[in-house]
Amino acid sequence: MDPLADLLQGVRAHSAAFCQAILQPPWALRIADGARLALATALRGHAWIVPDQGEPVLLGTGDVAIIKGHAPYTVGDDPATAPDIVVNPGNRLTTPDGADVTDQLRLAPRTSGYSLDGSTTVASGTYQVDGEVSERLLNALPDIVLVRRSGTPSPIMELLAQEVSGEGPGQQIVLDRLLDLALIATLRAWFARPEARAPGWYRAQSDPLIGPALRLIHDAPAHPWTVASMAGKVGASRATFARRFSDLVGEPPLTYLTGWRIALAADLLRHSDITIDSVARQVGYANAFALSVAFKRVRGVSPSDHRAA
Repeated sequence: MDPLADLLQGVRAHSAAFCQAILQPPWALRIADGARLALATALRGHAWIVPDQGEPVLLGTGDVAIIKGHAPYTVGDDPATAPDIVVNPGNRLTTPDGADVTDQLRLAPRTSGYSLDGSTTVASGTYQVDGEVSERLLNALPDIVLVRRSGTPSPIMELLAQEVSGEGPGQQIVLDRLLDLALIATLRAWFARPEARAPGWYRAQSDPLIGPALRLIHDAPAHPWTVASMAGKVGASRATFARRFSDLVGEPPLTYLTGWRIALAADLLRHSDITIDSVARQVGYANAFALSVAFKRVRGVSPSDHRAA
């Protein structure tokens, strides 16, 4: 498996809160649902994404944005428009003073607004983000990722728009999978752009030497890799391989390997009941003591303290 695929394993749409709002200017929504990651697109019209700190971002028809972080933000027809609706967890809609208006604004399943005739339709979905592995992906993203219509996965977004407007059998699982595909396609489109400043591990995936080495690490993190053994697997000298890996990825091969092992161990410690010794062996350490030494060096805490936290 390649690095992006591995990092996306913990970023999934489960029972996706995907919905659309039909709006007529002036309008503004205060997004306070606490989602770690959200995807939004303007199916019709435009919208401004206005973070509490930072510059507003214009979302045109067909553009797709990924918004990162728990902090509330505003989406509106103009950066100056004050929000009159607050979107809370579970897609519960309230007025700014807390009055619940979810039922009053429901136009159809998964569709809200004052009228079906509004000039703007904004669709959005949220993702569950689970674990240290996925944090490595989120850390590579700006607070708002914007991919213009010309570079967006338009067939996927069109399918999402069609699906959310109906109530067919198995709709929930269809929305979950479509939302996952939309996220993956948008991230790939974003990272492919020069201005995205994609992380080294992403750029290096296309390199004929380092790409295969990264897949080796991700496919078998517990293997007793050395720089020489990785170089041999990809057909390069040890010195050439080590230099090229550091230049492209931004860190030496064994440093990357250690970081990946520790991220995997951190998730196993948090989300399973297996012993620390078993965790150690699964990620490439001989025993709990060896893992503890490496874990504390990288994270500053012991495996047992990480699990307890």
